[in-house]
Amino acid sequence: MRYSFWIGAGHDWNEIRRSAVHSEETGWDGLWFADHFLPPGDDDATGPCHEVWSVLAALADATSKVRLGPLVCGNTYRNPGVLAKQAVTADHISGGRIVLGIGSGWLESEHTAYGIEFGTFTDRFEKLEEALQILISLRGETATSFDGDRYRFVDAPLSPKPIGKLPILIGGGGERKTLRMVAQYADEWNVWADPTLMAHKISVLDEHCERLGRDPAEIQRSAVALLFLCDTEQQAQDMRDRGIERPCLIGTVQQLQEQLAAFADAGVDELIVPDFNLGDPARKDGIADRFLAEVAAPFRN
Repeated sequence: MRYSFWIGAGHDWNEIRRSAVHSEETGWDGLWFADHFLPPGDDDATGPCHEVWSVLAALADATSKVRLGPLVCGNTYRNPGVLAKQAVTADHISGGRIVLGIGSGWLESEHTAYGIEFGTFTDRFEKLEEALQILISLRGETATSFDGDRYRFVDAPLSPKPIGKLPILIGGGGERKTLRMVAQYADEWNVWADPTLMAHKISVLDEHCERLGRDPAEIQRSAVALLFLCDTEQQAQDMRDRGIERPCLIGTVQQLQEQLAAFADAGVDELIVPDFNLGDPARKDGIADRFLAEVAAPFRN
């Protein structure tokens, strides 16, 4: 498996850059950054939250090896042509390391605050499906014309083309709509999940691929889970007893290795670890370094 690090959008810029450089230097395979304008899940909506493409363009210049991408862009925030231009520009700065992550958009408070149309659940998914068709055309065709219910493009070029493949990653775990679109359009897919949930979601994705005639092996699969690296089994049990709502990796080194083995057996290609719960920079670096050296090393590609 690959191992990637998700840097929180609320850090100041110097810490974002420092963390990214440290992650690359210590062997992480990728860096991810959320696309939000307000802190999601934070009672203080005035808290800091940096814009994703500005950050990714800067990190593309500050790093040289890691993959970089948004996890994931809210489709409602940008016209798909504008999004494609932003992604390709960052791809050129990076030398071909950008992954274009996208989803339907879900944080209603951002839309309200900034006057962005939120629409219904159906509206957002219809927009996403048309945007995916447009992005794939822009990426591969000389010019794109599209006359849909949500978007209209007339002989639109995308020049320059990406240096890399510019893989399209779809984020989300909805089994009827999202996973069907993953099977139909995506190069990669991401979801918050533990190994058991991931195995189930992958089985659903594979069923969509079979119905659509898509080889499921063409789609890279990644999971996100919070990391709690514990020194004792008692510490691990105390953490589990807290009932954390997000999917988590909790345990001692041996217990975490068992969980990584379960992810690998489920068919996960990449595990993404957010820094949200890892504390100040020194503590964060220490946990991340230990995870790579002591837990993940036997499972590296």
